[in-house]
Amino acid sequence: MNASPKPRHVVVVGAGIFGASTALHLARLGFDVTIVNDGAPSNGASGRSLSWLNSARRVDTAYHRLRLAGVDRYRTLAATRPETSSWLRFDGGLTWDADNEANQIASIWQLEQDIGYDSLLLGPAEVGAITPGVNASAITPQGAIFNPGEGWVDLPSLVDLLLNEFRSRGGKLVQDAGRVRIVATGGRARGVVTAGGAPVEADAVVLAVGPSTPSMLAEIGVHVPDATPISLLLKTKPVKTDLRAVLNTPRVAVRPTPDGALVLDSAWSEEEVVVNSDDTYTVHDKTVKGLLDEATAVLDGNPRLQLATYAVGPKPIPGDGEPVLGSVETVADLHVAFSHSGATLGLIVGELLAKEIASGNPHPMLATFRANRFN
Repeated sequence: MNASPKPRHVVVVGAGIFGASTALHLARLGFDVTIVNDGAPSNGASGRSLSWLNSARRVDTAYHRLRLAGVDRYRTLAATRPETSSWLRFDGGLTWDADNEANQIASIWQLEQDIGYDSLLLGPAEVGAITPGVNASAITPQGAIFNPGEGWVDLPSLVDLLLNEFRSRGGKLVQDAGRVRIVATGGRARGVVTAGGAPVEADAVVLAVGPSTPSMLAEIGVHVPDATPISLLLKTKPVKTDLRAVLNTPRVAVRPTPDGALVLDSAWSEEEVVVNSDDTYTVHDKTVKGLLDEATAVLDGNPRLQLATYAVGPKPIPGDGEPVLGSVETVADLHVAFSHSGATLGLIVGELLAKEIASGNPHPMLATFRANRFN
């Protein structure tokens, strides 16, 4: 009998949720896969994400459908892997807008009704009976939308789960490789070179490096516009609260954590982060206190929240707000995953990218998200 041909070698750059998911799906398909990362897994955007699983406030577009598929894969994971129950939850999402002329709660609820997205419009006094732990007096008179099918995930826990299976299937993880350079000759991706000059040859390259994606693509002549801001995620010390849902309010977003704490973020607090000339960040004490106070105000009983840690760094967002996914038309055997919705899309994007690489055929769900739309 003739020996089976050795599977093609794929190098995946990045060990966040997109990189880990894609690498595992490729390994399941029999590929020889190496992940190359600039540090430990989840050391980038995946480690400082609110990680709200949702497709709220989305019209019936390709992006909405992809997000729904993403949530579906998490439900499958929760149903088949009971050990995820502490860090993968589907306790719903609650959102309300400010009390001004820009309030869109009624129209968003109608939109979600029209496209079949599970949605309840609740008055402030009704919220407590549906989802506990929320201060009813903080909800504006227009009411709040509760989406029962939404949830949250702790991405570092998920990445660890995926990488454990990846290694068990023979996958290789190279950490502390520094910033790598894509090797592209003759119109094809041939592998990468680490910061120390070590080559990693491959038959295909997957670029999943979050906010570094546009600059790394630019080095090989591929233009992807960038709207990446700086994110700030606070984690409190453990606190006694009945909150289970993800909260998205005018001044703060809040979600529980597996260890009984809360994580918080907001748009206004991110704008107060100072980017220093040496690319470090300064977070003012008043910003931290302000975010903790805003979270206290939306929780039932107004519990005193104390800071445990915070994480700050770039939050990947493509220039037009839509994901950049799939094969790159101008560089054969190069594939990319770059999106703000990393948590929601993490499992489904890894699956679809692996299928594209294995079959050589573009997946129709990724058709509108390719990098060539910017050319």
